[in-house]
Amino acid sequence: MLGGARQKVGPEKGLHERASQPEICDYYERVLGRMLATGRVEFFPSSEYVGDRTVVSHLSGDRFTVPERCRIVDATYLSPIIPAETPPPFAVADDADVVPVNDLARLEQAPSQYVVVGSGKTATDAIVWLLTHGVDPDALCWVRPRDPWALNRAVVQPDPTIFLGMVADIMESAAAAASLDDAFLRMEAAGVMIRIDPRVTPTMAKAPTLAAWELELLRSIENVVRRGHLQSVSRGKLAFPDGSLSIADDAVVVHCAADGLRRRPLVPVWRPEAITLQPIRSGFPCFGAALVGYVEATRDADSEKNRLCPPSPYGDTLADWARMTVLGSRASQTFSAEPDIKRWADGVAINPARIPADHDSSDALDTVLKRVAASTPAGLARLADLM
Repeated sequence: MLGGARQKVGPEKGLHERASQPEICDYYERVLGRMLATGRVEFFPSSEYVGDRTVVSHLSGDRFTVPERCRIVDATYLSPIIPAETPPPFAVADDADVVPVNDLARLEQAPSQYVVVGSGKTATDAIVWLLTHGVDPDALCWVRPRDPWALNRAVVQPDPTIFLGMVADIMESAAAAASLDDAFLRMEAAGVMIRIDPRVTPTMAKAPTLAAWELELLRSIENVVRRGHLQSVSRGKLAFPDGSLSIADDAVVVHCAADGLRRRPLVPVWRPEAITLQPIRSGFPCFGAALVGYVEATRDADSEKNRLCPPSPYGDTLADWARMTVLGSRASQTFSAEPDIKRWADGVAINPARIPADHDSSDALDTVLKRVAASTPAGLARLADLM
């Protein structure tokens, strides 16, 4: 079990704890050991798949050819683009101090100003990290081209009454909405969605999770720049489509503007050349990958596998989020109609909507399940219209 226990102290008291880095690394090590022990798995560390069924070691240069009997599983189709590996999407002059977000932990001297560039989860995490490490909010400038909607961490919890209650709130909000903006405002009123600036209606809906204490920290940043996408950085200056903005000469500009959740065309998961991993249920790509593995092991025809696991996209705009929710919910209804998949999914910890067999029944859970059943048809139909 990674994390999971309810926190008894701190700003997230009552919420389930998050898994730590050592827990995650230990988990992967244990899983790898268990798989290798079967004798049916080979592991090639520090290696790269270069195409044409060939794996090359970065250390020795040895090449390994994947046997024809093996199907290639492509987990790279939606691989995130991260600042540590991708140049910033703006020009950088030689005299500018621009660093990827990871390098914040390696700075040897504090600047008088940090300029965080990006609207998404990477940017919010960078700001929270800086503030919790003693940086004054007035020393931060946040270049935020778009304002984002985020999910309230308090309702994204591994408790079926809480998580499915969030689903019911979403569907009820959507069913009553006059527009997508209205749907999100209704979800905000229900405690599902949150926004950083109550005065601004967000246009971005990748919908990461934020805790209340993180939101409070983010709202302490008063120097927020909304002038579109940053075009270039030079010493003491940021350039935007409508002109320039002065910053401190020693400012460190933090690159958080990579596309962490890539949006590429949906393709069938099962094709002759490969199994292409994509989310199935709305978001939650790890569960989608596990589901694909289960279906691959229990079904024969690719047509049936693709029927059970139609892919869903990630969100970006509000319309994208609506499409993600509609396609993901329909997919969930499809695979959950299979008794064996339903039993398996209810036993998988990474399934956010699972109801384990040993979970105690309660009036609260029964009420939530009735709300989900009653609101989902109208909610999905309205989102399909609005998207």
